[in-house]
Amino acid sequence: QVQLVESGGGLVQAGASLRLSCAASGRTFSRNAMGWFRQASGKERDFVAQISGSGDSTAYADSVKGRFTISRDNVKNTVYLQMDSLKPEDTAVYYCAATTTAWAPKSTLGYYYWGQGTQVTVSS
Repeated sequence: QVQLVESGGGLVQAGASLRLSCAASGRTFSRNAMGWFRQASGKERDFVAQISGSGDSTAYADSVKGRFTISRDNVKNTVYLQMDSLKPEDTAVYYCAATTTAWAPKSTLGYYYWGQGTQVTVSS
């Protein structure tokens, strides 16, 4: 049984940093892309960032480019999202996701496994 478990969310002030973690179990994803998405209240789930299995390739939404960094540790089967210079508009539930392919489109449709999400709230 595959599980993705996110952690690291919380309430912070604008300008602060947070690091989200996503620990995978049940199978290894070292050859598969993994990503982060977020869903603000009343809105659709949007792409944030993704990383290839090797970690050599990354992609980001324009809204987070230069502020967020995705990384992974395949030994720990864990993916991270370092979030710096947080803004109130970053407030959302953040979801970890994993594909069954080496790369994926920047869309929820490209991802097969999902975590339960972790809340990030940024106050102004």
